[in-house]
This record gives sequence, C-alpha cells and structure tokens, in this order.
Amino acid sequence: MSREARAHVEADAKPVRWGLPLTVLVVGMFMSILDTDIVNVAVPTMQRDFGATTDQVQWVATIYTLMLGIVVPASGWLGDRYGLDRIYNIALVAFAAGSALCGVAWSLNSLLFFRVVQAIGGGLMPAVSMAMLYKIVPPQRLGVAMGLFGLGVLFAPTVGPTVGGYLVEYVNWRLIFYINVPIGALGLIAALMVLPRFPKIVGQRFDVAGFLTVSTGLFALLLALSKGADWGWSSYRVLGLFAIGALCLAIFAVVELSVSEPLIDVHVFRYPNFTNSLALISFLMAGLFGLYFYIPLFLQEGEGLGALQAGLLLLLPALLTGLTMPFAGKVYDKVGARWPAAVGCLVVAYGTYLMRNVTPDTPRGTLVLWMCVRNFGMGIAFMPIMASSMAGMPAAEVNRASAVSNIAQRVSSAFGLAVMTSLLTTQMAQQYSSRASLSVAGMAADPHLSGPGMLGWHGAVQTAAFGGGLGDLFLVTAGGTALCALLALLLPNKPVEGGAMMAMMEGGPAPASEAAGVDAAVVAPAAPEPEPEPAQAPPPRRRTAPRRSPAAPPVAAAVATTESRLSS
Repeated sequence: MSREARAHVEADAKPVRWGLPLTVLVVGMFMSILDTDIVNVAVPTMQRDFGATTDQVQWVATIYTLMLGIVVPASGWLGDRYGLDRIYNIALVAFAAGSALCGVAWSLNSLLFFRVVQAIGGGLMPAVSMAMLYKIVPPQRLGVAMGLFGLGVLFAPTVGPTVGGYLVEYVNWRLIFYINVPIGALGLIAALMVLPRFPKIVGQRFDVAGFLTVSTGLFALLLALSKGADWGWSSYRVLGLFAIGALCLAIFAVVELSVSEPLIDVHVFRYPNFTNSLALISFLMAGLFGLYFYIPLFLQEGEGLGALQAGLLLLLPALLTGLTMPFAGKVYDKVGARWPAAVGCLVVAYGTYLMRNVTPDTPRGTLVLWMCVRNFGMGIAFMPIMASSMAGMPAAEVNRASAVSNIAQRVSSAFGLAVMTSLLTTQMAQQYSSRASLSVAGMAADPHLSGPGMLGWHGAVQTAAFGGGLGDLFLVTAGGTALCALLALLLPNKPVEGGAMMAMMEGGPAPASEAAGVDAAVVAPAAPEPEPEPAQAPPPRRRTAPRRSPAAPPVAAAVATTESRLSS
C-alpha cells in the first residue's frame, strides 16, 4: 500500500478499542505467571502430604518449566494458523482445567501429569497475549499499554509468595490450584465478549523438523539448568544434557534457515531494536527471578519469618513496581526507550548494590527500602524495553517474534537461577570456611560451646555465611545490571512508529463486534502496487488526450473499498 493510501486509511479508519481487551490479557498473563511462584511456596507441604522425597517433589516445578520449552516454540505457528484469539481461549481453558485436576491430585505422579496439562495453557497464554497486544494497541499508546501489561510480568512474582503463604499456612495447599478455576472461567467469558477476532493463515505447513529440534534442545537445556545443582554441574548427566541441547539448537538454526515456512523465523534478529531489547530483557529476567527466589528464602531461613510474613515484606516493593510501570509507559510514549531503560538499569544496579550489605541483623525496614529502590528502577526500565522490542516490526512477524521473546525469558530465568545457585553455593562454602576457622580458637577456649551450644554456634555461622554469600551475589548482579545501562543506550531515543497501525493494515485483527474495532474489510491486506507501465505513444490519427483506464490500480481499489465500508 502506498504512503498516501496508508495515510488515508489511517485517518479514516475507526480506532480499535483496546482497553477492555488489554484488561483480559493482563488477567490471563497475571494468572499464568502467578501460578509458577505460588506453587513454589507449597512444595514442602506437598512433600509431607504425599510422603515424597525432596528430589521427587521438586519435579512439580521442574516439569512445568520443561513443558514450557516444548509449548512456547509452537505458539507463533498456532496463532497464525488458527487465530490468536482462538488459541488464547483454548489456552485459558487448558490452564483452568489443568489447575482443577491438580487440585484433586491423589498422588505425586498424578499431580505431575496434571501439571503437564496446566503447562500447555500456561505456556501459550503469555506468548499469544503479547502478540495480540502489539496488534491491537495504537503505536502512540504502546508504552502505556505495556506498562499495564507488565503488571503480570513483574507484579505476579512478588505477590505469589504472599498469596501462596497465606493459603498454605491458613487454608489448604490445594486451593492454590482451585483459585485458578473461577478466574479462568470469568476470563474466558470476558475473552469471548471483548477480544477481537484475528485472521487465520490457511494452508500453512507445520515445521516438524524445526519443532522436534527446538523442543528437544530446550527440554535438555532447561533440565540441565534445573537439575545442575542437584546432580552436579560436572556430572555426566548434566554435561550430556548441555551437549544435546547445544547440538539440537544448532541443527534447529540450520533447519529454520533452509525451509520456506519456518516454525520460528530467526530472521527477526535482523531488527536491531528487537535484538538489543531481547538481550536486555534476558539479563533483567535472569536477575529478577533469581533474586525473587533467594530473598524470601533468606527472610525465612535467615530471619526466621514464616512464608506469609516474608511475602508481606515483599508486597510494598511489588506495589511500587505496579505504580511505576504505567508512568514509565507514558514516558516511553514521549521520549522513547533509550533514557528510561538506561536510567532504570542504573537505579536497579544501585538498589542491588545497597543490598550487598544484607545480614540477619539488617533491620527489616532498611531491607524493604533497598528492595523499593531496586523495584522502582525495574518498573522504569522493563516496560520501555519490552515496548521497543517489537514496535515497528512487520505484523507478519509479530507472532513468531513474540514466541522468540518468551523462549528467551523462560530460558534466561532458569539460567539466572542456576548461575546464582552455583555462585551462592560456592560463596557460602568460602564464607562458612573462613568464619569457622576464625571461631575455632574461641570454641576451644569456651567450655560452654558443646552440645546445644555447639548446635547454636553452627546455625549462627551457617546463617551468617548465607547472608555473606547472598551479599556477594547482589554485588555481581549489580555490576551486570550497570553494564546493561550501556546496552540500553543503543535503543531508539524516540517512540518507534508503525507497530500497531501497520498490524491493522497488513493483516491485523478483525473485531468481534462494531464496538470492538474496525471492520474486517478495512484490515484486509491490500494488494501490492504494481510497477507503472512505460508510457505508450498516442495513436497517430488521434491527438486527443488518452482516456483513463476503467480499471483502477489495486491501491486505488483498496482505498475505494475502505471508503465505502467506512461510510456504510
């Protein structure tokens, strides 16, 4: 479509009403991410009820992560083939049904099987939701929309321990699954009513070779990262899984570059904004979920708090993040992603650097203040980075790019937790060794350090070593986040135009009703404008001006069709 025709359609077409659809997507995104963190709190109680070992019950969380590596790569193709709205509704039903089945699980094996069902919906919802958001939101409001959408990404991990702690401590662990059923039912009804209809691309072949290679590679990689600390990073099982993962992903890249209809279009990395944003998101997600795992653990083991008390301490920083993200979205709409991302990364680095001094004796108010500084910076940086990742990308590639982004987030989260676990274990061993050696002389001189006194001394040294190792972890994370500020300077310094409007004019959503958006004919793809034919000489016997051809060119026909549809 020519620039003039595109401008004409943009000026005359009715804007898509995206407020209610965005609310539905936020609820689904929040529910799927909340489940991951809320389940971690209930793992010890499940272990006791099912009579399982620690290694066995950990598969409740591990199997969910592994299934995400299989489901997410296919989300882009499914959205193109069957329509984004249909896949979202199916994912919502699968997640709610899987949650109900998990609640009635009678054994650990049955719970693991039902977690697979739940992961199918939980893996599809985030990827499909992000793709829909980029297609229904006007580019000038993308920052605000991403600020609201990010509530499900950053707010859920901090609310999860609070909600999970309350349900496990005062009600029943099965309620952490049952609570998804009514929310999922209401979300499905709302989705059927307000989500726009998205077109289907019929006749698109499924890339079987690409799916098998990427799913096998991600499964092996995520399993190695999840079990590396338990099995040993230098064990044959872990090294073999890393080798299989790397080999399969390398074959996957070759396959995707050679097929005509790839499962995941690796050519999306040719867009600098997408590649830079993906690198930033991956590092921030690695630090975010890694520290969100260890901070509640330190509060419970280092300061003796219960799960609910530890979750309540994290609630204020989470609320601050929720209030900051819409503001950061408005800033992005005005100045672009570069400066909010760079400043936000520096604030995150400073807040993380302050937390290096954490000890069991640190006042809780001080710790909450440090976390508030960190979360404030995360709220400023995260959403502008995500908003700029696919802004301006052609609509035909948004679905596949969304799948790539979600894969990167899942892998980076598991990778960050694995690296932090390895680093913390090493630092704790060094801290414990140094502190124990300094106390040997005191133990020999004090006859009371025997029996119960000896146990108390051992616990105090172990807790201090945990705090010291965690401080070293915060220091390393702060340095890496500060380097992210330099990478953020490569992001655009003004909002990227053309994302959502290009989606509407290149095959975007066809709304469910007139109140939801524009007519399907408006958003239908326009035929490409043909090259002008060379001018022909007038007939020698006729000196009159040549008549206009009765057949209008495709672009003019598309504009005329648009005007007639809109006027009717």
